Amino acid sequence: MKNFLLVLPLLGVQVVHAQETPAVVTDSTWIAKGNIAILGSQSSFSQWQAGGSNNLALNGSLNYDVNYKKNDWVWDNKFIASYGINKLKGEEQKKTDDRLEINSVLGKKAKGDWYYSAFTNFKTQFDTGLDPKDETKKISHFMSPAYWQTGLGMLWKKSDNLKVNIAPATARFIFVHKHFTDLGESFGVEQGKNMRFEFGASLNAYYKVQVMENFTIENILNLYSNYLEDPQNVDLDYQINAVLKVNKYISTNLTFQTLYDDNAYKGFQTRHTLGVGLNYMF
Repeated sequence: MKNFLLVLPLLGVQVVHAQETPAVVTDSTWIAKGNIAILGSQSSFSQWQAGGSNNLALNGSLNYDVNYKKNDWVWDNKFIASYGINKLKGEEQKKTDDRLEINSVLGKKAKGDWYYSAFTNFKTQFDTGLDPKDETKKISHFMSPAYWQTGLGMLWKKSDNLKVNIAPATARFIFVHKHFTDLGESFGVEQGKNMRFEFGASLNAYYKVQVMENFTIENILNLYSNYLEDPQNVDLDYQINAVLKVNKYISTNLTFQTLYDDNAYKGFQTRHTLGVGLNYMF
């Protein structure tokens, strides 16, 4: 994965629109909250002797939570979606971000802050991905790959902003279209097949901290070890979302994500985005 850093251009026009919904209590047992942000930047040059290429970039994201709590039961749900594109003059449009993820954890109180839990997690992407070494070659698209995990374990939940789910019995399925495995293995799925099954242990952690009145940092960590093959090669997905509110209408947003999955790539994949824009609360 190529690193991507979006910064304010020295010359150009930047337009940003973001909406963040505060926590909304729909009844005594449900709490819903979320954030929608759209970031755009544009730069143009005419007879500029220092050089430069006209470009346009757009990035949109959705982060939405719906949580339930009543008596001894909790049910936490998170929906994450993001997509970004960048267009340089004279070049083909390229995507800079592409993610769709759904998380759900159901817990029954055991003792204190501990709950017996069942969870499910689904990840895929919206659009076609191209090989960075040969951009005429398609290597992924919607539902190829798609990852689905489901398992049983224990949830430690201090609050909606601090929780860890440990599932030592987790089934994991990796799906790809068969045209990606016609000539060989793809994302760990064997040649000629469209699904890979794994069984192992997972750990999912969430921590959101308010560093100061106008600065929050959200941490999302997912770990998975496959008992059936190379359990020492732990898959990692770690994301940081930081929001610094300059005032009621302006904020700075930083996202950093790192992935390690030796079925997809023998090394770490990273991405980061940085944007300054308008913020609207309601």
